[in-house]
Parts: sequence; structure tokens; C-alpha cells
Amino acid sequence: MDKIQSNLSLSIPFIGGLDSMSHDEIIKTLDEQGTRQTIECLNWKDQFPYRPLTAISAAHSGNYIYIDFIVRCNYLRAVNYENNSSVHQDSCVEFFVCPDGKLPYYNFEFNCIGTIHAARRTDRHNGTPLSDEELSQVKRYPSCGTRPFEELEGMFTWNLLVAIPLSLIGLKYEGKPLAMKGNFYKCADLTTTPHFLSWAPIDTPEPDFHRPEFFADIILE
Repeated sequence: MDKIQSNLSLSIPFIGGLDSMSHDEIIKTLDEQGTRQTIECLNWKDQFPYRPLTAISAAHSGNYIYIDFIVRCNYLRAVNYENNSSVHQDSCVEFFVCPDGKLPYYNFEFNCIGTIHAARRTDRHNGTPLSDEELSQVKRYPSCGTRPFEELEGMFTWNLLVAIPLSLIGLKYEGKPLAMKGNFYKCADLTTTPHFLSWAPIDTPEPDFHRPEFFADIILE
């Protein structure tokens, strides 16, 4: 990869006991003890000015990376319900990560009902989708339920808690910090107000999240 274009960095703390908690307890613990960060970069504000309020709370257990995505928006869509379907078209949150700071990277994409699209990639056009068995290892707890629905208009606040196994991305935590590179995103391509937000800024003419040269430093403490 080329040099990182952002000075951002994110430290994700270790919190023991997360794996044995209920999802409500995990959310509370992440809120109180995890790292919090907004996803608010409008990289293409002229074409796509809408910015729904989006934030994450994150920590890791040594076995899983836990991320709670929290979103407040005016339109909600969840049409896709099959593994590796086009969840980016729906109300969607995403985590892209280079586990050791080098290619390949993994793109984990989720719509608001927890449908997942994920692959191991070198770029947008070259990648291997994760298998159904691999995808089943990613825990998902959507506040919107799991049934698909057409777009709704209103004022919505929703969250999606996900737990991604470190082993799935080739990492093993041994009590020492692990350095990664990555980015967090919010999008909804086919909603009434399409938008493309990122945590670390992206400098491209058109929306493109598959740009690892703009990933920022992420440390699992």
C-alpha cells in the first residue's frame, strides 16, 4: 500500500469478559469503557451532502473485535437478506481492515438487519467472498430485527452490534498490542438520501470505500 493519507489513529481497548456477556451487557460495557468515534467525513459533500449521525463504540476481548454502530437517520431500508448480497444499497455500516497493515484487506458490510457482505480483497475488483461458514462466525445483534423491509421514512435511531473473530482475519492476540489499518463507513446507496461517510478521510473524485491507501492506524491494545 502507499502511504496513509490521514494522521488519525484509533486505540481499541481490551476488555476481559466480553465474550460471556449478553448483547445488552456488551453494549453497556462498550458505551462505558470502549473507545468512541464518530463517522462523519463528507468526502463528496457536493454530490452527497446528507450526513446522518453515526458513531461507533468498540473494544476487543482477545477473541473478537466488538463494534457497536449507532445511527440516527431519516430513511431506513433493508431489502437485502442473503449472505453477500448488496447490503450497501440499504441502510448500511461497514468496517474495512488490513489486519497487519498490509494487503489483503477485509471488507465487512452490514445492513441494519444484520445481513452481511464480506470478502478478502486486494482491491475493489479482486477478492474472494467469505464462505457461509466463515460469515456465520461473525455475531450480529440488530436493533431493527432481522426481517427485510422496503424503505421507511421518519426519524430512526438504530444500532448494530457486531463481533468479528480475530481468527477470521488471521490475527492472534497474545496480550500485546496488535497494529492494523482500516476505516469505518456509513452508506445507503439506494435510499432517498444516498450518502457515503467515512471515519478516515478519502481523497477520490467519486465515492470509493475500497481504497486502502486511505486507511488509518488502528491498534488493538
